[in-house]
Amino acid sequence: MAGRIRAFDWSQTELGPLDTWPASLCSTVQLMLASPLPMVMLWGRSGYMIYNDAYSIFAGGRHPYLLGAPVEMGWPEVAEFNRHVVDTCLAGGTLSYRNKVLELLRDGVPEDVWLDLYYSPVANDDGKPAGVMAMVVETTEHVISERRRQAAEDAYRADNERVRLALNAGALLGSFVWDIKGNVLSGDERFARTFSYPPEQNLADLPTDIAEAQIHPDDRSWVQEQVNQSVETGDPFNAEYRVLRPDGSYLWVQASGCCEFNEQGEPFRFPGVLIDIHERKTAEESLLKFTRNLEQRVADEVEARLAAEEQLRQSQKLEAIGGLTGGVAHDFNNLLQVIAGNLHLLARHEPDNANVQRRVSASIAAVERGAKLSSQLLAFARRQPLSPAVCDPRQIFDGLGELLQRALGETIQINVSAPDDSWRLYVDRNQLENAILNLAINARDAMQGEGTIGLSAENIVLDRKFCAGKGITAGDYIRVSVTDTGVGMSPQVLAQAFEPFFTTKADGQGTGLGLSMVFGFVKQSGGHIEMSSVVGEGTRVQLYFPRSLRAMPSETPNPDAQQRGGHETILVVEDNEAVRVSAVELLSEEGYQVLTAGNADVAMQMLLDGVTVDLIFTDVVMPGLIKSSDLAAWAKVQTPPVAVLFTSGHTRDIISRNHQLSPDTYLLSKPYGPEALTQMVRTVLNG
Repeated sequence: MAGRIRAFDWSQTELGPLDTWPASLCSTVQLMLASPLPMVMLWGRSGYMIYNDAYSIFAGGRHPYLLGAPVEMGWPEVAEFNRHVVDTCLAGGTLSYRNKVLELLRDGVPEDVWLDLYYSPVANDDGKPAGVMAMVVETTEHVISERRRQAAEDAYRADNERVRLALNAGALLGSFVWDIKGNVLSGDERFARTFSYPPEQNLADLPTDIAEAQIHPDDRSWVQEQVNQSVETGDPFNAEYRVLRPDGSYLWVQASGCCEFNEQGEPFRFPGVLIDIHERKTAEESLLKFTRNLEQRVADEVEARLAAEEQLRQSQKLEAIGGLTGGVAHDFNNLLQVIAGNLHLLARHEPDNANVQRRVSASIAAVERGAKLSSQLLAFARRQPLSPAVCDPRQIFDGLGELLQRALGETIQINVSAPDDSWRLYVDRNQLENAILNLAINARDAMQGEGTIGLSAENIVLDRKFCAGKGITAGDYIRVSVTDTGVGMSPQVLAQAFEPFFTTKADGQGTGLGLSMVFGFVKQSGGHIEMSSVVGEGTRVQLYFPRSLRAMPSETPNPDAQQRGGHETILVVEDNEAVRVSAVELLSEEGYQVLTAGNADVAMQMLLDGVTVDLIFTDVVMPGLIKSSDLAAWAKVQTPPVAVLFTSGHTRDIISRNHQLSPDTYLLSKPYGPEALTQMVRTVLNG
């Protein structure tokens, strides 16, 4: 770190060139660099950061960009906390925290981190506080370890309590003593009860014939043989056998004891205990029954594994293709946004030029077709941002009925079925409707425009055998099926059906992305898709979605249409200059005051310098130290919070989990037009 500090251009900060630093600062930095503990110096009111090697490890991916940066910009998610630290220490105070929990962004994801923090002022050459020395020791592992240790101790105490209760309740069925010389059997009440002796029977004189009669006929000779061997040799007695119960069933017990001999070496006494082993024997019998068909089970497992490996290979192939197509779609969307934005601006600037309007309309239509193609690519790549909600399959079918009939034509009959007690599912309803529509159109084409399409939903429970190798877990699912009676597919065609750009249609009649999009959407929604087909008989596509136990959302009336423009101030954060310029012009024409920033670093500095805005309109993926998600996290904790609207051609999970947006996250996908931009901006501002 000493080398990095010397190489850094400090003249751009309030500290000035390194050779002008006060002696007090230089000596403090030297002490800090020699320390093995993570330490960071926050110098001046802005808290410019100078730190040692141990702190660079704690900083992770933010190193070396934190060096020389103001602390509030380097750690925007805890800017308020650090502001308090700097103000307190520059006033001469000290602060310390033990196992302080802070929510820090690591790889763009909020994460609780526990820290021991010690802050003290550092004086300049005049003896006045000019900086803050911070010692930062992460204790996350220690805190989690302590919690696990406490949980283990609690579990240990609970186990001890269970053991104590078990001993009190006990599996012990009683004890007995056989007086060999007098052939007299005695025992306690539990022993007598186990062998169904009469309640009034003297416990010191228990007839042996009653006990022998209660033993299962198949076990009597075995028990007697064990008794004789123990009496003759002195070996410990251990015999497992069945005892008749009053209800006619048998109880498995284990009798254990040892023959005692007198001084003359003659057997005279045989004490022992009786233990309940019924549960263990029942389990052993079940296991034996289970393993009798071991060879068949092994064969089934081998077959299932081979099928799972084939599923995995197919999934890996589609995943690799998806990664490529997702990246292409992202760059493609940026290009389309530049084209679309300028076309819309051109149309507005030449309202009376018929030739311009005609050509712009044709070009915008082409852009829309390109956007649809890009959307299908992102759907297959599982990179499209989803907005899932709880819904009922019957509602989806009811809403699709008219649209399907209009899209398929009057010569196609649609049979719809769904149970009255249909389970709920948690999916993006619009995407599911698009998937069903795609499958229905494929079915219509396979039947050459005439026939019957079946659309059904059913509740189904999937076992582990079915789920093996499919990327889903056993449990409750809703199966949505689309069937047709068309020409069907050969096994070779069926094997490639989900691959992007694969189609059996004539040139110009299909992109080969319909089934790919359905495949990607189902997988991204945590489900599974299967297709079966027989040449000349038709095709069945089955979509499996996990059952949701969440409550259905309450119906709310649609809000009134929002006004087109406004007077608010909007900060546009976009690294692509062409996209940024077109967005600024579109917003300016609607009456908004527009500020710009080339990335989130510049935007954050503007905001920390006091620039006031009503909305941050930011691209998701940009270069720089600060991510768009960091910018949004800072905006959320302001008073009042600053509204944020994201835009992207491909979110890369920076603002989403598995590309599923949270309800409070607003995203405008590229390419967008003026109407979509205006409507979304007003929605976010008014929300």
